Amino acid sequence: MHYASFRAFYPYYLSEHRNPICRRLHFVGSSLVLLVLGSAVFSARWQLLWLLPLIGYGFAWLGHFLFEKNRPATFRHPYYSLLGDWLMFWQILTRRLPF
Repeated sequence: MHYASFRAFYPYYLSEHRNPICRRLHFVGSSLVLLVLGSAVFSARWQLLWLLPLIGYGFAWLGHFLFEKNRPATFRHPYYSLLGDWLMFWQILTRRLPF
């Protein structure tokens, strides 16, 4: 399906993350991405940056394959999905979405 905007895509994105364990895995993966990114920047250990996609996608895809039993939106909508990950992270952090 084609989405004309991120605003149109996001309800679909949330529907693909109904399982709380999947959302938690996304949140943990995103949190670890931020920690590793901060560590790499502050320590100037740039070799840590290769871990970012492994951590971020690894946790998210485990949630989809093991708990949601669906295919991650990243495969069909990579840019909107990345935006959706961070918006969902922010909404969980600010308690707009349940953890």
